[in-house]
Amino acid sequence: MQERVIMAGFGGQGIMSMGQLLTYAGMIEGKHVSWLPSYGPEMRGGTANCNVTVSDDPVGSPIVTEATAAIVMNLPSLDKFESDIVEKGNLLINSSLIEKKAEREDIDVYYIPANDIANELGNSKVANMIMLGAYLELTKAVKRESILEALKKVFGERKAHLLPLNEKALDRGAEEVRK
Repeated sequence: MQERVIMAGFGGQGIMSMGQLLTYAGMIEGKHVSWLPSYGPEMRGGTANCNVTVSDDPVGSPIVTEATAAIVMNLPSLDKFESDIVEKGNLLINSSLIEKKAEREDIDVYYIPANDIANELGNSKVANMIMLGAYLELTKAVKRESILEALKKVFGERKAHLLPLNEKALDRGAEEVRK
């Protein structure tokens, strides 16, 4: 198994956090991983993307040029990364912010209203976790429990009260792609 995913959006959408959690969960499971962040010139509101590889075998390069999946949170990211997905790969689109439809017909496309669901859950900041839950349901790259374990390490005791909300967000994302 080797999952090569591009996660992209604008600063403040939790793109890097999503990538770090997937990478950390892969390490928890004893898999080979890489995480390569890329930022635009601005911290918040600028472009942000990361390349994550989770593999049963050693990872040769952290750069993802032929992605098995892409998670795109805004329109510029869709425009930039749709062409980088391999045939029969997965494209997850945040349909709350992106009205445009995917152009390719040789990949599986999922439209997930992540921001709308996050608002239903009462916290707009979990849109990234909704998308991550959808991705995990499709690919089984790592176990949901490993993501939750990674969240505990990343959040620490100070933010432990956010774990149930993030768990709900992961579950709602998984539900969206099962529909």
